[in-house]
Amino acid sequence: MKLLFAEDERSLSRAITHILEKNCYSVDAVYDGKTALEYLENGDYDGVILDIMMPKLDGISVLKTLRANGNTVPVLMLTARAEIDDKVLGLDLGANDYLTKPFDTKELLARIRAMTRTHKAVDASLSMGNITLNRTNFELSSPFGSFRLANKEYQMMELLLANPKQLISSDRFLEKIWGLDSNVESSVVWVYISYLRKKLTALNANVVIKAVRNGGYLLEEQP
Repeated sequence: MKLLFAEDERSLSRAITHILEKNCYSVDAVYDGKTALEYLENGDYDGVILDIMMPKLDGISVLKTLRANGNTVPVLMLTARAEIDDKVLGLDLGANDYLTKPFDTKELLARIRAMTRTHKAVDASLSMGNITLNRTNFELSSPFGSFRLANKEYQMMELLLANPKQLISSDRFLEKIWGLDSNVESSVVWVYISYLRKKLTALNANVVIKAVRNGGYLLEEQP
């Protein structure tokens, strides 16, 4: 699942980004409202964490523009101010939730899960053949065992299982998981695919990751 995190306090941004990535989110971090809007125009996000007080363009203005453009991506607003008028304005403009700094990271994670689940009716798990991916504890399992997947492994398997029998290109993996600013080579996708194939083999899975030349990858269930 891919998030945009707009927060101008860089030390806080780095800390929260690290926590989100440990919880298997892909995160694009930006530090002002203008850049946030540019990313939202060009990226495909499952959720946005938007600070109100930012340079160049404040969070309320970003939210207002976002909704005026018809973008319905769920938005969690962050602010150091607790005034009720700020909360009412943000919610009236289309914010999905509101969190006042300082906050507990467990609450932040719970609110992200809640707003993305409500927006897309996200299932707690994804299954195909005899394998299941648990979205709560990040475990890939079969009747023969289980593995807790690392961040990028989990996100790639989630994308494959959420789009069964659909071809997903390397560029799509890179954009969705590594982010718009990533300079990694497309060969990294193949490396992670090989990790997942080994785990599927170890689980005696009846599902395989098929490669299509110059096309991408897809999951196929075997007889």
